[in-house]
Amino acid sequence: MALNAWVKGALAASGLAITGALAGVGFAWYQVNTALNSPLNLEAAEELTLANGQSAGALLTQWEQQGLIDNRFWLRLALKLQPELTAVKTGTYELQPGMTAAQALMLLVSGDEKQFQITLVEGGTAKQWLSQVQAHPRITATLDDIVALDVALGLADQPVEGWLYPDTYAFTAGTTDLAIFQRAYTRMESAVDEVWSQRVEGLPIKSPYEMLILASIIEKETGKPEERRLVSSVFVNRLNKGMRLQTDPTVIYGVGDDYQGRITRKHLNTWTPYNTYRIHGLPPTPIANPSLAALQAAVNPEKSDYLYFVSKGDGSHQFSRTLREHNNAVNRYIRNR
Repeated sequence: MALNAWVKGALAASGLAITGALAGVGFAWYQVNTALNSPLNLEAAEELTLANGQSAGALLTQWEQQGLIDNRFWLRLALKLQPELTAVKTGTYELQPGMTAAQALMLLVSGDEKQFQITLVEGGTAKQWLSQVQAHPRITATLDDIVALDVALGLADQPVEGWLYPDTYAFTAGTTDLAIFQRAYTRMESAVDEVWSQRVEGLPIKSPYEMLILASIIEKETGKPEERRLVSSVFVNRLNKGMRLQTDPTVIYGVGDDYQGRITRKHLNTWTPYNTYRIHGLPPTPIANPSLAALQAAVNPEKSDYLYFVSKGDGSHQFSRTLREHNNAVNRYIRNR
């Protein structure tokens, strides 16, 4: 009888121990899930940069110190129970309000980094764009100057001017300036090939590069998008007649830093390869990076007999067929007579 009582007691004790252990496991599991599914303490979106070699465990310590989580203990246990959450990737991420700890960890495991953007506006020069790109705090500068960019893109025999496609480019933190320009160059190469294949007959331009040069001039002379093809027609008509282009943007490009916001008679009289008041035909290179619309206008101009145009002061132009009409337009819009 005594032995039976002892066995019954032992079994009862064992049952209680097992029950207690199960209860402990259940409690721990509950705490782990609660910790994983609790929102981070965020009131606004916050960037997180995960350094190379930083572990998920170290990250939890950082989050606790920053007040993003209340206690890292249960989350550290979660990492042991779900080791896939430890495979976090280096990069810069954006944590959003309402995001749980589990969602945040899964974001870091996915490697889906925050995307930044930079807009390269049509008509900008390569030099202007290089300064703009290198000034972005999330882009790593690797190029010394435009010449270095020429070489890096394999354009040592011609300048990069004109070969960069204007657009908004998305990138992750730490992307290099060269990586941005490689994308812009590839885009422009494709655009040039495609548009050149769509050219109309009878154009005075004989190569894709001449199209690029003409398009850059059209871009700089166009204040209203709907006038691109008319502006193109003026230049095409003048080239076909052997007339000088006489366009101010090429002069400005040629004098470089000497231009201080106002074109002077000295600028117009100074010979440079880009002074289309002094040279015949196109300048030797593009003067800016043109848009796709400017490329299309260069190879498909409006049918017109216009040879002149002058700015009206509101971004639009007055187009003229004869020099007399043009002089009258200049008097009206420029000299206010």
